[in-house]
Amino acid sequence: MRITVDTGRCIGAGQCVLTAPEVFDQNDSGIVTVLRPAPSGGDAAAAREAALVCPSATITVE
Repeated sequence: MRITVDTGRCIGAGQCVLTAPEVFDQNDSGIVTVLRPAPSGGDAAAAREAALVCPSATITVE
């Protein structure tokens, strides 16, 4: 698994951080940052869910 984000699309909703706090965070402007670009186990499942709930489709999981 590999996670990438398009920070230019991020609207700062924070759903990713609420869904997968071990994988994502937000910078001072509210824009998503990736803490773990290659999560495993339960964190990987949470990252997939975060990509699904992201309102701006900023997160890509490969």
